[in-house]
Amino acid sequence: MRRAATVALAGGLLLTASPLAAPAAAAAPPIPSISAKGGFMVDQADGKAIYGKANTTRRQMASTTKVTTAIVVLTTPGVDLNRKVTIKQEYRDYVVRTGASTADLKTGDKVTVRQLLSALMLPSGCDAAYALADTFGTGTTSAARTKSFIGKMNAKAKQLGLVNTKFDSFDGISTTGNNYTTPPELAKMARHAFSSAAFRDVVKATSYKTTATTSSGGTRTYTWYNTNKLLGSYSGAVGIKTGTGTSAGPCLVFAATRGTKTYVGVVLNAPDRFNDAAKLLDFGFGSTTARTMELRSLPAGAQRD
Repeated sequence: MRRAATVALAGGLLLTASPLAAPAAAAAPPIPSISAKGGFMVDQADGKAIYGKANTTRRQMASTTKVTTAIVVLTTPGVDLNRKVTIKQEYRDYVVRTGASTADLKTGDKVTVRQLLSALMLPSGCDAAYALADTFGTGTTSAARTKSFIGKMNAKAKQLGLVNTKFDSFDGISTTGNNYTTPPELAKMARHAFSSAAFRDVVKATSYKTTATTSSGGTRTYTWYNTNKLLGSYSGAVGIKTGTGTSAGPCLVFAATRGTKTYVGVVLNAPDRFNDAAKLLDFGFGSTTARTMELRSLPAGAQRD
């Protein structure tokens, strides 16, 4: 989307300047150049498009898929965030088998749905995604339940009118290539998710420390760090989710608030995703933060996504 300066006309002629004329309006900020192959940003309040690039091209979205995983859970009727879920060995086996990012959830630990959402969105735990899909899907086997949950993700996309978005996984690890979206549609999903206070509370944290009950009745402490380096680096950043994949490339769904204004955006296949996001946010806010932004470092051993 491009902003255009308004030119005043009278009688078909451009008005000439005079000592009494009002000062000219400030020039619109230049449209940013970004590394991403696709991008989009909207005003959270009204959904007005602020920027768009390659809006109709379908692309893989990697772990930004987990935005939908989270909001499907959070919009489940009667969802109890304090519900305890027992971690199964198959969740750990899955991340080993697929080489996926993990929250390193331990077999037999009892964790709450709220904790699983943080494990999902901060370190991008595919083990947490599996646990949520297995818990909130329906069926008599894990395979049936996870398939059911993916169906709910596609139903959510349909509910929002997304015709160029499809999910074949609960975490973005696509086995068929049918896990795709477009920048405007992912931005619409993110805007929907960001309307949830519980979702906002999860994704704004740079880290999350919590305890869980082990299978033997003891206590285990988990500490997860948010892979979204925009948090703590860009003034006003409040989310949302990273994603990286061989086909998808680096991706980012982001949000920032300054004053009463919040923008939500997406960059797909973006080699310089955090600076891309900062440039787009600067475009919206009319600021120059991206020029001097220094990205937050992740601790040694923290997940990267």
